[in-house]
Amino acid sequence: MTSKENSKVSLSQIIILTAATALFLAVLYFLPENIGWSERATISIMVYGLILWAFAPIPIGLTSMVVLSLLILLRPVEIETALSGFASPAVFLIIGGMMMAIGVNHTPLIRRMTYYLLATMGSSAKGIYVGVGIINQLQAFFIPATAVRASLMVPVLESIIKETDVGKNSNFNKLLYIGTAFGISISGVAVLTAAIGNILTIELLRLYVGTSISYLQWFIYTAPIWLLLVFSVLYIIWKVYPPEEKSFETLQKEMKKKNLEIGKIATDEIKCIVILTITILIWLTESWHGYHPTFGALFAVVLMALPGIGFIEWRKLLNINFGIVLLIGATLSLGYSLIESGAIDLLEILVSPPVIVEIFSNPWLAIPITVLISHLYHLGVTNVSTAVITLLPVLISLSAQSGLDPVVMSVLSAVTLLLGFILVVETMPNVVAHSTGRVEQQDFLLPGILSTIASIFIITLVAYTYWQWIGFWP
Repeated sequence: MTSKENSKVSLSQIIILTAATALFLAVLYFLPENIGWSERATISIMVYGLILWAFAPIPIGLTSMVVLSLLILLRPVEIETALSGFASPAVFLIIGGMMMAIGVNHTPLIRRMTYYLLATMGSSAKGIYVGVGIINQLQAFFIPATAVRASLMVPVLESIIKETDVGKNSNFNKLLYIGTAFGISISGVAVLTAAIGNILTIELLRLYVGTSISYLQWFIYTAPIWLLLVFSVLYIIWKVYPPEEKSFETLQKEMKKKNLEIGKIATDEIKCIVILTITILIWLTESWHGYHPTFGALFAVVLMALPGIGFIEWRKLLNINFGIVLLIGATLSLGYSLIESGAIDLLEILVSPPVIVEIFSNPWLAIPITVLISHLYHLGVTNVSTAVITLLPVLISLSAQSGLDPVVMSVLSAVTLLLGFILVVETMPNVVAHSTGRVEQQDFLLPGILSTIASIFIITLVAYTYWQWIGFWP
């Protein structure tokens, strides 16, 4: 990047930061006088954090520190409340999930699965595309972070592109990269631990409604949406970018060769498989034993690093993205502060005029409207975690006032917010695919718009039919 480009980026960051600071001060000092200091300060901090997280003039971790600092400085709540988000199980579930991903990555398990599938199915473009699609979905059960799963797939895709010798503008190239980006986003729909947005949704329901959803319940509710999205979205991308006629014999031979080079399954891989199996069983049986999914993730990390039992050094597991940890903790602290200060009651009045409440009282209207609003909101607030933490409290409030089940509306919105297909910046898998230089923003537009329309139809249909059949909503 040139110095001129750097100055442009810096100028835009300064403008956004200045505008956000001005709005923060305006909200703080110009709200009606009858609003107390606690509510006033908390709302102004929320507005400030929302803008900074949404437009990212500074790193999200730094924004999280700004929010926490302001909560302590302005004292709308006690310091214990201002920092209470870091006591949430969601924070440690994220930490455990990222550590698990490092542990799995330490073994050749994912590469072995990938090379085996491509060696078996890689005789045609369709076989390669399906094989990559299967890998993207399977990873969600073992690696609880979309960014990590996308990063793991990049060298695999680069290897395929290299062996097939196709150009950047070829349909086959776009098919693989966009198919992987969309597929990994979809892979988080049915697996509670596979996306940060899901985990935040559970914690928000626990915080605002006093209820929760287990790993198995989440899977039961969302599995049909997941399966329908996998088939329909990947089919849309195939039709938009039909691959060129080409021989894939060389690629298939190379995948077989790489699979053989890995060698026989090693002790570390066996240990990893056993630990992952135990973890998934713990998550699946939550309703029986009552332990939060955090226990399964932390227990897996302990087993992975324990001398004699594990297969990776403890210090290597510490290389996690601390910015994400700060984001989760700060957003949850802000949520607790909104409740403790009474600011959430004011916000409920502002976002719940009678006409909106009346519309939401009809679930046949509320469901498609929620899905549509969630998609539109995500286009503006591109960070999934920020979108979840700011939109769901509003939907929970509306649902409670309209007589709808807040759990149903929260799951509906949370699943929708995972599916950012149109803009590169909407999801981390899109960002990772775009960062390779193999696909551009315009390559996402047509498949993204069609996939978004398909997802609105699928999510609404499943909510209208399947969710009623299983008694999720009356």
